[in-house]
Amino acid sequence: MKRGFNRFRSTILSALLLFAFCGAAAEPRPSGDVVIRGWYRLVLELVRHTPTYSPPVASRAFAYLGVTAYEAVAGGAPDLVSLAGQLNGLDTLPARQADAVYDEAVVVNAALTAGAKAFFFNTGPTGQRALGAMEARMAERVASGVPADVVARSVTAGQAVAAHILAWSGTDGGAVVENMGFPLEYRLTEGPAHWVPTSLIAQQQMPLLPQWGENRAFAMPTGKSCALPPPPAYSEAEGSAFRTEAEEVYRTVREITPEQRGVARFWSDDPMLSPTPPGHWISIALQLLERDGEGAERAADVLARLGVTLADAFIGCWASKYEFDLVRPVTYIRRVIDKGWEPLLITPPFPEYPSGHSTQSGAAATVLAGFFGESFAFEDATHAADGLPPRRFGSFWQAAEEAGISRLYGGIHFRAAIERGLDQGRCIGAHAVALRTRR
Repeated sequence: MKRGFNRFRSTILSALLLFAFCGAAAEPRPSGDVVIRGWYRLVLELVRHTPTYSPPVASRAFAYLGVTAYEAVAGGAPDLVSLAGQLNGLDTLPARQADAVYDEAVVVNAALTAGAKAFFFNTGPTGQRALGAMEARMAERVASGVPADVVARSVTAGQAVAAHILAWSGTDGGAVVENMGFPLEYRLTEGPAHWVPTSLIAQQQMPLLPQWGENRAFAMPTGKSCALPPPPAYSEAEGSAFRTEAEEVYRTVREITPEQRGVARFWSDDPMLSPTPPGHWISIALQLLERDGEGAERAADVLARLGVTLADAFIGCWASKYEFDLVRPVTYIRRVIDKGWEPLLITPPFPEYPSGHSTQSGAAATVLAGFFGESFAFEDATHAADGLPPRRFGSFWQAAEEAGISRLYGGIHFRAAIERGLDQGRCIGAHAVALRTRR
């Protein structure tokens, strides 16, 4: 298994370098939307092999990069409204010189170059080479045929946007992630209803990022703005609501169908082996933006709102997870039902309620449905390069509901965590939908 993982990782790292040197080469002078999609594709690969990029951390980077791209584009688009004053703590961005000429592709490339380098400063050597190669190649291409003074002025403008966003990001509570997000000390809550470690890995005897729910939110007022009711009361009694949910997980995994197994694998999105769950939804958006030929303004708007809502979803979800601190199915089932039971997927190292997949998928579906429509059908080929066939969906909510139930199929969530997580996501997504981006 380890050799297979290393071969897989080597393939991904090779692809990073190949893309950085050759990406989008068919278009010698890229437009702003091509620049945005190019950087995002590279970032999705960087997320896969940067060890600190657990799903909450990845969602944070997507939010700040999305706002960076949006503000870089909005500075030259009279119809767009800045998100300053709408997102918590974001004040007015640096203004461009009046009556000066700028090249918009150069501006957004300079902004995303600075942002990507800052958020992935700790990626590995191959990732650093990919970043450097992308920076040099894309800068050369966007500057092709543009007067030197316009290039210089545009680079300065893009870098000013990125610097402003980076300064803002440093005050949100999530800028420093030590020990990959696992606290060195943590007091477990006593009692059988509460989370206990589910992994033998020493680092994971502590839960991941227990303070993340206290981070500054983006579009919603606080991490508790979309609070949830308590999960079903803990009980080991036969016929109780809690045990009934546990028995459903137990039975589903024991009797899993090939289709259910495929769904669980498709949405697993494990860190280091995928772009993570928030990256999966970013990937869906990128596929649609490219398929439909959306311009820079539309692309920046979609990716900013989606990034913001994904980040808010992990803040809100984590606030609820550590409020209720609920035991995982694997712990309960082995204690009460079958001590030899194994889930299909590896149980993540943090409390159960609600499901992070459900909360972030509900938020993403709310935002994307607001852009593309409630009954927008699409194909998701996020994992095609990994050997998983694309899946088709009749709507974003159909995809979100499948992402949620995949965690029951995988044996790592109870039904209440899935259904209420989707509800929480809908609430969180509404805050991003309410942002004003057009005059």
